[in-house]
Amino acid sequence: MIKQILKDHAPGYKNEDLLALYAITGGIPKYLELFCDNRAFTLQAMVEYAVRANSPLVDEGRNLLIEEFGKNHSTYFSILEAISGGINTQNAIEDLIGGKGIGGHLKRLQEDYHVIERFRPIFSKEGTHSIKYEISDPFLKFWFRFLEKNRSMIEIGNYSLLRETILGQFHEYAGMLLERYFKQKLAESGEYAQIGSWWEPNKDQYQIDIVAIRAEKKCADVIEVKRNKRSFRRGEFEAKARHLQDKALPGYKVDAYCLGMEDM
Repeated sequence: MIKQILKDHAPGYKNEDLLALYAITGGIPKYLELFCDNRAFTLQAMVEYAVRANSPLVDEGRNLLIEEFGKNHSTYFSILEAISGGINTQNAIEDLIGGKGIGGHLKRLQEDYHVIERFRPIFSKEGTHSIKYEISDPFLKFWFRFLEKNRSMIEIGNYSLLRETILGQFHEYAGMLLERYFKQKLAESGEYAQIGSWWEPNKDQYQIDIVAIRAEKKCADVIEVKRNKRSFRRGEFEAKARHLQDKALPGYKVDAYCLGMEDM
């Protein structure tokens, strides 16, 4: 849908524009309509529209969530801000916010408020303790990562500094959304029976961005996602893929490769 919108409204768009529109709106019609109505189809234009006095987006997260969370909203906001910045395990979040137990908060954010999703490694059993959390809505992820985190700039009206901050950090941030984009694209292809990520607890060298099991039996795509494919180290990644194959995919035909911006 986002691709079609850009084709219709901004022919000749770049994949950087596509990723930016996906990373900020998540494809949600409400936000897409705002950017379309205001001809904001490049990252620069999107940030200029979103970050300004009287922007409908500056307080959107607060408007959506404070009434829902009630008097305990500050703890929920701290958790969501941490997750938006890539701190995505319970222990790491608890360490960041001062050691306070948050198991109940995480459960409510997932099951009652539907703001976060809980992920475990593909093929792992339901009871595994190797759990990561992600904000479900890409716009809320963007809002917590940049707008709520820099609330002090908004309070003093320094929108130009906030825009500069976002533009300076956005490419790294959007790279985190590229994996989600490709998972969604693979799911929409209808060619796969199962899609997820794989990692071993306390073994960062064995994390794999995407594992996609094809509908045909015993075939799997094992994928590393890179903004710039020139940084892809094929030999190292193929060693990871062999390790995964030995651990969880014996007998499978495994195709290991990289997806980058040009594959969007």
